[in-house]
Amino acid sequence: MSYCASRFHTVRRNTLEVKVGQVGVGGSNPIRVQSMTTSDTQDISATVKQSIALAEVGCEIIRITAPNVPAAQCLKDIRARFTAAGFGHIPLVADIHFLPAAAMEAVEHVEKIRVNPGNYADKKKFAVKEYSDSDYDRELQRLHESFTPLVLRAKALGRSLRIGTNHGSLSDRIMNRYGDTPLGMVESALEFLRIAESHGFKQMILSMKSSNPKVMIEAYRLLVDRMNREDMRYPLHLGVTEAGDGEDGRIKGAIGIGSLLYDGLGDTIRVSLTEDSVYEVPVAQALVKKAMSLWQPPATLTASPFARFASSADAIDPFHFTRRPTQSLPLSPAALVGPEQPPRVIVRVPSIDGLAETAAQLATARLADTPAEGLLVSVATTADLQSAAAHWSSIIGHWSFPPAVPALVIELSQSLSADMVAATAETLPAGTVFLRTFGADDIEVLLAFVQFTRAHGHTLAVATTANDLTALAPALPALGDDRLLFTLSTPIGSVAGVNAHPTGAHRALVEQLRLAGSRAPLWIRNTSDTAVNGDPSFLSRLLDAAILTGSLLCDGLGDLVSIETEADPARSTRLAYNVLQGAGARISKTEFVACPSCGRTLFDLQTTTQRIRAQTGHLKGIKLAIMGCIVNGPGEMADADFGYVGGAPGKINLYVGKTCVQYNIPQAEADARLIALIKEHGKWVDPSPVSA
Repeated sequence: MSYCASRFHTVRRNTLEVKVGQVGVGGSNPIRVQSMTTSDTQDISATVKQSIALAEVGCEIIRITAPNVPAAQCLKDIRARFTAAGFGHIPLVADIHFLPAAAMEAVEHVEKIRVNPGNYADKKKFAVKEYSDSDYDRELQRLHESFTPLVLRAKALGRSLRIGTNHGSLSDRIMNRYGDTPLGMVESALEFLRIAESHGFKQMILSMKSSNPKVMIEAYRLLVDRMNREDMRYPLHLGVTEAGDGEDGRIKGAIGIGSLLYDGLGDTIRVSLTEDSVYEVPVAQALVKKAMSLWQPPATLTASPFARFASSADAIDPFHFTRRPTQSLPLSPAALVGPEQPPRVIVRVPSIDGLAETAAQLATARLADTPAEGLLVSVATTADLQSAAAHWSSIIGHWSFPPAVPALVIELSQSLSADMVAATAETLPAGTVFLRTFGADDIEVLLAFVQFTRAHGHTLAVATTANDLTALAPALPALGDDRLLFTLSTPIGSVAGVNAHPTGAHRALVEQLRLAGSRAPLWIRNTSDTAVNGDPSFLSRLLDAAILTGSLLCDGLGDLVSIETEADPARSTRLAYNVLQGAGARISKTEFVACPSCGRTLFDLQTTTQRIRAQTGHLKGIKLAIMGCIVNGPGEMADADFGYVGGAPGKINLYVGKTCVQYNIPQAEADARLIALIKEHGKWVDPSPVSA
């Protein structure tokens, strides 16, 4: 793949160094963490106070909005006061939309200017127009004339620029030629890059942000591919915009940012949360720590156990989402596994004796939309196996819960042979899934287990590695794919002395399956062995789960998932569904697109988001956008069902898709009007007593 050196272990992309004040980005520098103030920029004291708070928690680059010339003029005093407070070494960035005049003022005072190519000197009216080549060339010339003064002034002052493309604010010119696509995002940035390069200016960083992690991942990959073709080596600023708050916001950010960092892409990051900005920094720092523990120089690529895959064109298209085709199989009477089905959720049970308690805990009406579709329990002996069968028989005999009966998934120790398991077959429910690890020398053992499980109507989950599967591969054609699935078995990080990561190891496993002609489903297991750098905190476990499961799902891989790093089954189930939702793989609740707030925001985003969620969070499958202003709003929420957007101080505009249908509603009335709009379009259901 031309967008990275290896998809199977992390080789950092080689970029030029861009200096943002005293801070180097790209090159051999560490990944830099940044965030943004949310105060009114013209409130200089408040903005300096927020900047200091960010600096004190480790933020290395701080961005401040400059929506107009007066705000840009305030950056002079903000810079001076921030420096006087002892933070002269931390660069400030002006965030510019729409007004070149504001950029020309801001560049005099701060170390970096971010411009949005979709609305810098462009007006976005969602107008449909056929651009001839001559029309397009005239537009580019106009753009050249508008952007050149900023480039020349930045060059003269030693400033840097970020060309920050947003999926939600592409110009009409781009939209009409390329559509609302990752390619359109890339072309929008390249237009500005080429103008700057025509003046010999190289101090630029690029970003491709979207609220949809799939779109964001594809856009960055495509950008790097296009830059590689033109011998451009600019650093990347990574971020998922409008990710929201809480666990959902952290998951979305980790899926998009973590996926790319593990591919070796990314030089500075911001985790956008609809929370106070200081809470973004620890999440970003945790992502940086994980990524940098994996980075290796390109020379190590040949030593990778996955090097044989690096030069082959695997089946994953990095620029377009396509789900891997697999064989369908029955997980339980109510749940199939396969390409037409959503990924199924498996939940680990702490002990055999806890089977009944866990089943009762998970099988409630409250969890009807997020069912545990398989319960996983470990057994070490035949006595354990008999005990598990007895407990399960009792559970099934008294089952009266609303969700369907889940599958029983039994993890077998290596000491249990197929014959030993078969001796208790008459006590096991049909459709049991047996999980067992198979090494390179276990062909005969594998054949015996396949024969046993199929003879009794069970399913075999083969835990192995890509390397071991190479040795097992000759047996696969004879086995076929019926009632067979695969998962990863090895501790990551110690594979042949290379810092392999779990995402790459799963990709290699899938690639080996493809080469062997197998269409067996893939089970993504999050365990202590798939953790990166061993941090036991909940945040670290959440990020590990989001990066591994989310990135694979965005690649089109994964048919079953389990998050076994969470000991509490209910929490494990909820986290699994939240990751599935963040990756757009399975929708189990209302989806919220909420911006992180800045000085342009026209209402309190945090309290508004929480208030609207409390009233609409039961609307499964509905996507609501809550946007502080119109800069990215209408575009970024183009795939949302409804939008709640700040139109003026104290006034709200309501959208259906990207069409504004109600203007300047008093904010006190806006919640009720939003609910009425949802009802008008037939998307409202009353909350049940359980979900209320």
